[in-house]
Amino acid sequence: MSTAYDPLHGPDDTTPEPASLDIEIAVTRRILDETAALNIHDHMDMLKAAVALDCRVRGLLAALDAERGEGQ
Repeated sequence: MSTAYDPLHGPDDTTPEPASLDIEIAVTRRILDETAALNIHDHMDMLKAAVALDCRVRGLLAALDAERGEGQ
């Protein structure tokens, strides 16, 4: 049995070109600060936090890969 859904990130999706690692770290810290006060019992708050953090982790990892010269 399968269920139709829209994935958060599909195999054909690309991560936008990352900023510098320092900027990506700063933005990730800001998102963590912004999501820290959200209500864990509020479904929409948690959904917004999950999407924001997923995007930030992808950007952060892309910046790390770029700094290391990987993926080129």
